[in-house]
Amino acid sequence: MGDMSNSDFYAKNQINEDGHAAGFGCSVMELRSLMELRGSEAVVKIQDDYGGVEGLCKRLKTSPTEGLAGAQPDLDKRKDVYGKNLIPPKKPKTFLQLVWEALQDVTLIILEIAALISLGLSFYHPPGETTGEACGAAASGVEDEGEAEAGWIEGAAILLSVVCVVLVTAFNDWSKEKQFRGLQSRIEQEQKFQVVRAGQVIQLPVADIVVGDIAQIKYGDLLPTDGILIQGNDLKIDESSLTGESDHVKKSADKDPMLLSGTHVMEGSGRMIVSAVGVNSQTGIIFTLLGAGVEEEEKKEKKGGAVEDGHQNSGKMQDGNMESNQIKVKKPDGAAAMEMQPLKSAEGGDEEKERKKVSAPKKEKSVLQGKLTKLAVQIGKAGLLMSAITVIILVLYFAIDNFVMQKRPWLPECTPVYIQYFVKFFIIGVTVLVVAVPEGLPLAVTISLAYSVKKMMKDNNLVRHLDACETMGNATAICSDKTGTLTTNRMTAVQLYVADMHHKAIPESGILPPKSLELLVNAISINSAYTTKILPPDKEGGLPKQVGNKTECGLLGLVLDLKKDYQPIRNQIPEEKLYKVYTFNSVRKSMSTVIKLPDGSFRMYSKGASEIVLKKCNYVLNEVGESRVFRPRDKDEMVKKVIEPMASDGLRTICVAYRDFPGSPEPNWDDENNILNDLIAICVVGIEDPVRPEVPDAIQKCQRAGITVRMVTGDNINTARAIAIKCGIIHPGEDFICIDGKEFNRRIRNEKGEVEQERMDKVWPKLRVLARSSPTDKHTLVKGIIDSTMVDQRQVVAVTGDGTNDGPALKKADVGFAMGIAGTDVAKEASDIILTDDNFSSIVKAVMWGRNVYDSISKFLQFQLTVNVVAVIVAFTGACITQDSPLKAVQMLWVNLIMDTFASLALATEPPTESLLKRKPYGRNKPLISSTMTKNILGHGVYQLVIIFTLLFVGEQIFDIDSGRDAPLHSPPSEHYTIIFNTFVMMQLFNEINARKIHGERNVFDGIFRNPIFCSIVFGTFAMQIVIVQFGGKPFSCQPLDLEKWMWCVFLGLGELVWGQVIASVPNSKLRFLRRAGALTRKDEMPEEDVNEDNEEIDHAERELRRGQILWFRGLNRIQTQIRVVNAFRSSLYEGLEKPDSRSSIHNFMTHPEFRIDDSTPNIPLIDDTDEESARRRRKFSSQPSSPNKNNNAIDSGINLTIDTSKSAASSSPASPLHSLETSL
Repeated sequence: MGDMSNSDFYAKNQINEDGHAAGFGCSVMELRSLMELRGSEAVVKIQDDYGGVEGLCKRLKTSPTEGLAGAQPDLDKRKDVYGKNLIPPKKPKTFLQLVWEALQDVTLIILEIAALISLGLSFYHPPGETTGEACGAAASGVEDEGEAEAGWIEGAAILLSVVCVVLVTAFNDWSKEKQFRGLQSRIEQEQKFQVVRAGQVIQLPVADIVVGDIAQIKYGDLLPTDGILIQGNDLKIDESSLTGESDHVKKSADKDPMLLSGTHVMEGSGRMIVSAVGVNSQTGIIFTLLGAGVEEEEKKEKKGGAVEDGHQNSGKMQDGNMESNQIKVKKPDGAAAMEMQPLKSAEGGDEEKERKKVSAPKKEKSVLQGKLTKLAVQIGKAGLLMSAITVIILVLYFAIDNFVMQKRPWLPECTPVYIQYFVKFFIIGVTVLVVAVPEGLPLAVTISLAYSVKKMMKDNNLVRHLDACETMGNATAICSDKTGTLTTNRMTAVQLYVADMHHKAIPESGILPPKSLELLVNAISINSAYTTKILPPDKEGGLPKQVGNKTECGLLGLVLDLKKDYQPIRNQIPEEKLYKVYTFNSVRKSMSTVIKLPDGSFRMYSKGASEIVLKKCNYVLNEVGESRVFRPRDKDEMVKKVIEPMASDGLRTICVAYRDFPGSPEPNWDDENNILNDLIAICVVGIEDPVRPEVPDAIQKCQRAGITVRMVTGDNINTARAIAIKCGIIHPGEDFICIDGKEFNRRIRNEKGEVEQERMDKVWPKLRVLARSSPTDKHTLVKGIIDSTMVDQRQVVAVTGDGTNDGPALKKADVGFAMGIAGTDVAKEASDIILTDDNFSSIVKAVMWGRNVYDSISKFLQFQLTVNVVAVIVAFTGACITQDSPLKAVQMLWVNLIMDTFASLALATEPPTESLLKRKPYGRNKPLISSTMTKNILGHGVYQLVIIFTLLFVGEQIFDIDSGRDAPLHSPPSEHYTIIFNTFVMMQLFNEINARKIHGERNVFDGIFRNPIFCSIVFGTFAMQIVIVQFGGKPFSCQPLDLEKWMWCVFLGLGELVWGQVIASVPNSKLRFLRRAGALTRKDEMPEEDVNEDNEEIDHAERELRRGQILWFRGLNRIQTQIRVVNAFRSSLYEGLEKPDSRSSIHNFMTHPEFRIDDSTPNIPLIDDTDEESARRRRKFSSQPSSPNKNNNAIDSGINLTIDTSKSAASSSPASPLHSLETSL
């Protein structure tokens, strides 16, 4: 095989050797070095070496207009010679590496060491037979029925369970990695690019592009390969991803034709010949330097060596390089080839960045993971403390009992026995620690997120960053685009104003003056991207397929409706003949194309947003198609009579115009202002983009879920308002603002033109529609909402976008949604989630999944903490009172396994329900453990502890069995302790069902069969438990139980469900102490900011009351900090303030026990308060007239002081209790 492949190499390399024999006129290296040149030197080089771009095309055997023929052998050959357009990804971590990582866990290492010591000691038999009596009680029972032989079992069992835990963890990591790679490849397969092959424009997956392809590039593309521009219109490129320069670079075939992979097209369009792909492209080279292609390089060196042996001239190393690629591709046959290209194959620049993100999923921590890590660390510290105390108490007890009370000497031959005891104590301590540390927390998050992401794919959400999923659950605002998201993005022209007539429906072409008709058809056909087409429908009776820019499709549709065809006109004036193109961009809001007429003069066709183009029109075509003067007052009339009625029907209005220029002197085309002026209007078209049928419903759901939907669009204000009403974003009679970009900027900027947060805060809460907005407006709005400190919780904003210009807003938002179909690559690159069906209702699904993640984690926490508290307390007290933990090390590990790993699987994969959308979003600083959960944890903990201690101390009398307490070392397992262990596990199993509900619902079985994973895990655990108890024997310290005892264990477990109902009946409001209890018992286990419980589930009357109290309380806190300022203005405050009759309420409030305690923690989160409500309440509580406000502008603007609340408080008379409070401060 070896030399066969070698000769194979040799043969292939021969072909490559001449490079030209391979049929191509340039080698990879020549092209690579060519691509390193920039600007004019590149032009010179191409001209000198290749005879211009045409010469290069000839050498690469391709036609600049027709492209490649697309024959398979030719394409394969190109892939062999020039490489494929993918960058070999890093190898994924192997399973063994993941196992090794899982082993790094400190607690596991401690356990392993303890188990090894225990094992070693169990094999060591002290010399002499006298030990029995001499070592006293310590050794009694050691020799019973050869039990000593079984001493190794415990150590071995611990090791085995450690192995289990490690394997499970590693497997979870591995499957997560695999999912992530699958997702990655899915994102990559989505990216397609337009290429000309055999004269046809086709969409190709980026990986299939080869050197010599002619690629069409347009605004919004991310270039997948390096290339050289053949022809371009007004092309500007953002090369910051390669050069770091943020200025856009102008590209043109005669000045700077070099286009590099991974850069973004910001304006214009054009065609390029692909000159380098994959590893040889600029991004690929950088990437190889970063070491993604490390293995690749190694292979190359080996194979390169092989090639050189086969050759006399080893000068052509690069052919060796190529060879390696070639071999890689050749060797595997079909199916294997698929496997061999790893899923994460990178195609072009887009994926590069992707890759950097892929390697980082472990690094970026989301809000939730942050909270959980903190919680886990704190619980771990508490556990460490408990376990240390346990060990110390056990050792001291043993030592005092043996050497002080019974005055035994320490005999050297007894040392091993004592050490065995100490090791046993140590193991008990470590098990307490193991049970206390919730390793399942990070696991639960990972599982839950991974599960959600997988399921969200089905709901058309392609999640690119895991934590976006959970952030979405907290979203409080969505800023959505109109076109394509709220609407179907199938534009159809429905009204037309032409030749002084307003047609409410598209007229017959015979009615229109022939001159106007011809101008209209030409203007639309020529002045639109030639990539935009209307194709016949895919299936019979379907709608025609719209390709390219949808607005242009609507206009081309109008041409077809007028019984004309645009294709012959385009064939007559192909793209190369267009003299100059001013492409559409967000500044111009119009597009213009200049053509040279046969008589040498020029004609420019223009189209764009009607109010912008009409401003530039000085003439209009009349009813016979002649131009007449178009005066300002005619314009106003036109706006009133034509444009506004169209817009209020929700139509987008487009004006089409033209202008003729003399051939000589030729106009200065760069002077845009003078060129795009003095136009002749041909017509105004009303284009309809119907609202998607499912959107109004989805928006209603959002509003019910406490999420504000705002529409940000480039359309004019009337169209936008009409559509917003159709969608249900605004309801007549509500208090909202609809403004356009100009007005928006006027309101939020100061005289210097800077955005002021204060002005912003006056606008955004009521803003629902922002029309005619530029991308910067969108970004400003998102930033303003996120930075706002008006409301108690920081707003979490989601944004949708499809255009290149939406990039900054998508990046700034907490969650950016990009459109999968209409979106440009740049938008997808900046986004967190890609909507594969461009549909707003998918965003609602994302919210549902996000909230579900949060709830799943809470469910798991509730379950986990109950087990932790109980297990730790049982092990600790048991050890202190009976010198032996009732739950043995191996049993604890089993419990740990069911709690941590299985429970996280079971509870983290609950499917979401619609009811999730009925509550307000949690804030960013809502504690993980709500009051209901605290109640449940403590309640169930009490139940379990009572049962277990009852069994431990009087169990032998109840069941009439031997007591298992005070058993000597290595004694056989007792039925007594087996019952305790079994009951404990049964209680956990039934409590797992209780844990499915965290908001205090009654029916815990609701929808349990919709989650097969949950059911199978509960039953599986139950089955395993039976096996362990009946056949576990010595390793699990279990004695088989008879049916009656089993029944008792299950019965005590079932008690959990009944007890759960009892707990649910206790209202939270009765448990005032619970706030404290929750905070104190779990003080060390809860992140600091989480200690202030958010009182989430109380009835409304109480809520009103508390909200008032809290507002007062916040007012007081502000006084504390700002009292000096207030004092300064006190005199002016007194005038016009109402009598301080609310004094008494303040006083009562201060003495209210609950708040007295909380005095140290002023930041009580406000109970899901919306801004309007809190403002209303504040007005209610401090209804002072506004006069002081006027005097106190200084306070108002200078110091950010919520005067509302503090004023009435500050107005108290010196005698009032408040005054004494101030002075004490």
